[in-house]
Amino acid sequence: MATDTAERRTAHVRGLKVTTLASIAGIGAAVASSAATAGMAPAAAATNDTALLVVLGAILVQFPILKLLGIDVDDFGAKDYLYVGFMTFSLWFVSWAVLLTANTSLPF
Repeated sequence: MATDTAERRTAHVRGLKVTTLASIAGIGAAVASSAATAGMAPAAAATNDTALLVVLGAILVQFPILKLLGIDVDDFGAKDYLYVGFMTFSLWFVSWAVLLTANTSLPF
């Protein structure tokens, strides 16, 4: 019983780390996309390929960071990679859409 509880806690902490990092990376990628397309009209910024490269970079940079956080990335299966990619992309998409719709400009 104690082993089961410890394993469940370890799996839960692993899931929290992966989800938190993917969420922060997605929101950070949205801010970076907004900065990269600053000065463009929202319609032109939305079709800019640079923003897509930013989110792809955010997805790829997470795996070395996860390794630094003590998560064994070598045990990741296709489902785990798809989860990280989907979470990062979806948070980037929603956050960047809000930034484009609100016509915001970043102070930097």
